[in-house]
Amino acid sequence: MAFDYKKEYKEFYLPPKQPGIIEIPEMNYVAVRGKGDPNEPEGEYKKAMNLLYGIAFTIKMSYKGSHKIDGYFSYVVPPLEGLWWQEGVEGVDYSHKENFQWISMIRLPDFVKKEDFDWAVREASEKKKTDFSKAEFFTYQDGKCVQCMHIGSYDQEPETIRRMNEFAAKEGYAVDFSETRLHHEIYLSDPRRTKEEKLRTVIRHPLKLL
Repeated sequence: MAFDYKKEYKEFYLPPKQPGIIEIPEMNYVAVRGKGDPNEPEGEYKKAMNLLYGIAFTIKMSYKGSHKIDGYFSYVVPPLEGLWWQEGVEGVDYSHKENFQWISMIRLPDFVKKEDFDWAVREASEKKKTDFSKAEFFTYQDGKCVQCMHIGSYDQEPETIRRMNEFAAKEGYAVDFSETRLHHEIYLSDPRRTKEEKLRTVIRHPLKLL
């Protein structure tokens, strides 16, 4: 049976609807950077999805080709994630999505090394006749965070974030945004196939002690 990160690491991907404090270790991702409203039909975000999934599935299916990855095991491609920020704004201003800057990403299994990733970029570019060079091997560590499962529209996230902030403060923490610690979302639902009120999104915010 294929290894499923969501099931094996429920503390990272399936938190409760009540906020909690958690320590998130360093992880490697395939990532694409961009800016602008993610809802634009022909925007950078939509194009980034093609690059991310193209690389993710090239690596997943590598065992069928000539490039053998040491330590490879069968696995389910982990869910889409995103780091979001806006210049001069702490957190996220949902009323000005055109100002979003983001890093969209999909977790890579630990057996994927930089040389394997570079091979996947070349392989995908050749097979799909598309330039995958914008995809990067990206390492990120949330560290100490408050996280929560948000149910519903992305535009309703501020209420969940308010509860997260209140909980963190009661536990002796404050939000600690910086250039390297960002608003982090994990998307467990496909918005094309899921009713808006049933969308499931993990939200994480970095913390520091008060």
